[in-house]
Amino acid sequence: MVLGCSSDAGKSFLAAALCRWFARRGERVAPFKAQNMSNNAGVCADGSEIGRAQYLQALAAGVPPEARMNPVLLKPEGDTRSQVVVMGRHDPTLTATPWLERRGRLWPAITAALDSLLGDFDRIVLEGAGSPAEPNLMRHDLVNLAVARRAGAACYLVADVDRGGSFAHLLGTWQTIEAADRPLLRGFVLNKFRGDPALLLDAPGWLQARTGIPTVAVVPYRRHLLPEEDSFFHRPKRREGRTRVALVLYPHASNLDEFDPLIHEEGVEVVPLERPEDLEGVAAVLLPGSKNTVASLDHLRRSGLAARICSLAKAGVPVLGICGGLQILGRRICDPHRVEGRDAEGLGLLDVDTTFAGEKTTRRTRALSTECGWMEGYEIHLGQTIADPHVETHVAGGLGFRQGNVEGVYLHGLFENTGYRLQFLRSLGWTGVTGDWHERIFAELDRVADLIDESGWAADLSNL
Repeated sequence: MVLGCSSDAGKSFLAAALCRWFARRGERVAPFKAQNMSNNAGVCADGSEIGRAQYLQALAAGVPPEARMNPVLLKPEGDTRSQVVVMGRHDPTLTATPWLERRGRLWPAITAALDSLLGDFDRIVLEGAGSPAEPNLMRHDLVNLAVARRAGAACYLVADVDRGGSFAHLLGTWQTIEAADRPLLRGFVLNKFRGDPALLLDAPGWLQARTGIPTVAVVPYRRHLLPEEDSFFHRPKRREGRTRVALVLYPHASNLDEFDPLIHEEGVEVVPLERPEDLEGVAAVLLPGSKNTVASLDHLRRSGLAARICSLAKAGVPVLGICGGLQILGRRICDPHRVEGRDAEGLGLLDVDTTFAGEKTTRRTRALSTECGWMEGYEIHLGQTIADPHVETHVAGGLGFRQGNVEGVYLHGLFENTGYRLQFLRSLGWTGVTGDWHERIFAELDRVADLIDESGWAADLSNL
């Protein structure tokens, strides 16, 4: 089990590396995170929805992603509420249940999924959440040491050494964990290390003398292409490019990892923006999905972004909205069940109307585009959108609409399709050469798995 001193210590990244490392040794491996909080989700073959990190870890392990690997997914809809997804399906009752009252309902689903995986696989790589040493959360734990106890897992505690203070962070976390749980900790891991490990001097020995736990790995810092779970801004600093594409980051933006294939193309600069003035000189505007479309629309209007996007669209700049972005581009959003609280007027750039349905659509999809043939992706949406007769079909099956230079689609994962990505970029004047994104990701998984050996961690893992 990979535990962290904090969020963003690198738990998801290291869990993916471990899944790949064990799989390359011939073991049948599965990832597991009991409860994840993220608006970046993937859709499994049966339509179940799990966190993007566990989806990627399953690919690293060479097994199909499934709901058992992330039995509880929390998708934030505001500062104080989240949609609750249990075994891949939205649970409206639990969504409306106060957080402190959920554990009794969620723990049986978590343990059933974990026990089932333990019976079906040679090795489970478990991932914790945040920190296991939060006194306000430990009594209600669903995802850290409670899961480790259930699985009998060997636990590794990870600190982000790049931030500084890692030895104090490791010691303080160990001290805060209940004494009865400390024997679960097998080793400390220093992640994101830059420079010469000799500079650590005797600090690992100092830490072991106080805790009895060795530092088993010093993982080098590596730039990589793997999707980040939580934030667009965790990605490497963008490169200057001839083709500048704006990505509008309104509140509750979701599935931002689907733009990674654009971000990593040579000669393309994806500009994350939150202010109208940042839209100057862009070749196209992207509106991502949103977990709260109405709130995102309100933000666009308050910030002045809505007026600027409309002005650019009328001037002929291409605008593409995906899922919630499509709904934002339309005329109206009707919310009869008050899913997001009220009806709303869209930007009016597409003559389409959206109604939030009672049932959520989640499925893998293969759809036909009018410009680049068959595409593969996934759908995650409540809205059902109807277009006026004069609106052009962009993607068959009610999944995409176009009026002039404004397009909206329900299909996530568009830019992972080489043909679509190439067509989109060439329409903006880009002249580069692209390749298969999935091949790049699998090559990257092998590269990060190599870090397990390079860090020295393999020696301890081989003795499990």
